[in-house]
Amino acid sequence: MAGMFPASSGILCLIRPHYVSNNGVVCFVGCSFDMVHFGHANFLRQASKLCDELYVGVHTDEEITKNKGPPVMTLEERIQMVEAVKWVAKAIPSVPYITTLQTLDDYKCDFCVHGDDITLDASGQDTYRYVREAGRLQECPRTKGISTTNLVGRMLLMTKEHHRPATPNVTDGSPYTGSANDTLEVTDEVYRDFLQGKEPKEGDRVIYVAGAFDLFHAGHIQFLEKARAMGDFLIVGLHSDADVNRRFGKNDPIMTLMERSLSVGACKFVDKVLFPAPFIVTQEFLDKIKPSKVVHGMHYRANDDIGLSMYELPKRLGIYEELDSGSALTTDVLVTRIVKNRSLFEERNRKKQEKEKTFLTAS
Repeated sequence: MAGMFPASSGILCLIRPHYVSNNGVVCFVGCSFDMVHFGHANFLRQASKLCDELYVGVHTDEEITKNKGPPVMTLEERIQMVEAVKWVAKAIPSVPYITTLQTLDDYKCDFCVHGDDITLDASGQDTYRYVREAGRLQECPRTKGISTTNLVGRMLLMTKEHHRPATPNVTDGSPYTGSANDTLEVTDEVYRDFLQGKEPKEGDRVIYVAGAFDLFHAGHIQFLEKARAMGDFLIVGLHSDADVNRRFGKNDPIMTLMERSLSVGACKFVDKVLFPAPFIVTQEFLDKIKPSKVVHGMHYRANDDIGLSMYELPKRLGIYEELDSGSALTTDVLVTRIVKNRSLFEERNRKKQEKEKTFLTAS
């Protein structure tokens, strides 16, 4: 490496900057960011501590399909998700799947950051080989216990294993794609950065929203952005796994309460996350958070009598309001996309795992 220098965060980075600009040290991350979850957000959090500004490049649908199989979310949806992560300074659409020195130079980025797992192209080669060889790649620890592959598997298997704590699912596959046996670890630092929200100031108009926020997606982002604009301070309540399952049935929620809370906590429009939040909004709860408005989206599932009962008191008090997110994307839509294309996603996961095993064997 070219030496060490301190980023403004105080964390030592191992790579000397190539550019001097008003933005300070700029690092680049390139990824698919399909179904952005806590693992993605935690990676971006770590990357942001290595530089002054974090630029995130997002691959096209075509590039992802060519190199590892079809994405679940569109490029537009994935860009919306990345832009909403509170540690990201800039999202760049349609970057190459293979990160080259030219990619870094085009955006005047000093170096590239990736997790300590592997990402392979269609030919089975390391997609970061060029920046790695040039000494312009820095790695940070991969977040164990969650992945897009794992979430897709939960939907396809339709089990409730993920609702139960410490239930390892041992696999003989790749330690990256086949890592469902990992336990989700939340350190004090992670908890602080994601979930230790501030408190509203005197006179702030507090907006309260609550729900499952399962498979946190671009539709949620648009709703939260509009809800935040209604006031000065946005509190998001996350219902427990048991309450969500009682309301929706099947194997909902796909993500656990902690996974959902961390995903929401990474959103720049959210000031505070409460979990588990009371399913029924009571006077005692209203007295505690003192909201100006209690807001809910306009998407309800058919025969959702339980969901309709949550806000009877705020409705009587005249502080309840329904908000149109402007997005047709819902958690059900995402699940339908995956179930409809089940064979494609199963084949994608199988091929990805086989490529990783082959690469590791040859290394």
